[in-house]
Amino acid sequence: MTIEIRSPAYVWRNRYLLMRHGHSEANEQGMIVSSPERGLLEAGLSKVGEQQLTETVAHWRWPTPTKVVHSDFLRTTQTAGNVASVFGLTLEKEQRLRERYFGELDGQADLYYADIWALDAQDADHQQHQVEAVSRVAARMCAVIEGLERQCEGETVLVVSHGDPLQILLTALANRPLTQHREQPALQPASITLVGR
Repeated sequence: MTIEIRSPAYVWRNRYLLMRHGHSEANEQGMIVSSPERGLLEAGLSKVGEQQLTETVAHWRWPTPTKVVHSDFLRTTQTAGNVASVFGLTLEKEQRLRERYFGELDGQADLYYADIWALDAQDADHQQHQVEAVSRVAARMCAVIEGLERQCEGETVLVVSHGDPLQILLTALANRPLTQHREQPALQPASITLVGR
């Protein structure tokens, strides 16, 4: 997979605030919620997540966003909405920013993440347990950024997504092997990572 924006010499047209959703009911329950059937309607922000978002927007220390693009899952939509309302921005749903699908493990305990990540470290194309391959997640996440780079210039885009997809995206943008996506520090709920110009 070749991704033009991974080149160290790439000149960014925009900057991106990559934000993981706030603490969710799924986090609180220790449950994997990765399918659209569950994620679109269930597992919104927990009370902890709502408080995180209140504090994040009250003490905003990043560039002011001019555009908000988000996964259409409930927890990411609520997170994006919190930030967008403060800056008077409209929301743009983007299905390609959805959570990584964990197949047969959807609805199960989140302790199974570690088993999948161990498999990821061996093969970025594996689909054991019908899990979405890391390479596929990277392709769809990078396609969103590539599209924004073609369509916009000079924007500060808040991109609200999920932990695994964002770590995979950051690994791809750093031009590192996708099998290493869990080797960088885990993104915490409501955290923001700045990339681009």
